[in-house]
Amino acid sequence: MTSQSMSDGESRLARGRRALAEIDGEAGHAVVAALADIAPDFATYLFEFPFGDIYSRPGLTLRDREIATIAALTAMGHAAPQLRVHIEAGLNVGLTREEITEIIMQMAVYAGFPAALNGLFAAKEVFGRRFPPAQDGVSAGSPASASPPPGAT
Repeated sequence: MTSQSMSDGESRLARGRRALAEIDGEAGHAVVAALADIAPDFATYLFEFPFGDIYSRPGLTLRDREIATIAALTAMGHAAPQLRVHIEAGLNVGLTREEITEIIMQMAVYAGFPAALNGLFAAKEVFGRRFPPAQDGVSAGSPASASPPPGAT
């Protein structure tokens, strides 16, 4: 995305759809589709504002924007579904598992250990789905890969 993409006459909606496809792929479109029967206008707002206006701005790369988003969602401590979508997006725009893990761990300093633990378990779930167990030794089907152990948060 460049500043040219914001000034070439493309509508906010079209620009947002394009940005969402580039960043989130199927995960982003699944969120929008899930809203179709209850709040179709909200899906339009998602396309236009976050993706058509903010993500499409010059000044930061999509990779940089996903670093900020993963950090913010981790720090919130209660946005695991959105965090999982943006961990996927981070991988889509070039972040590594190690970088994502470090971003989330960094948040322990500013948001506390419970928020960082929740973030790490969200990342573990995404990594387990995205990278088959044979590649990283993590059993994606184990209960521990999807949720923290009792008392961890």
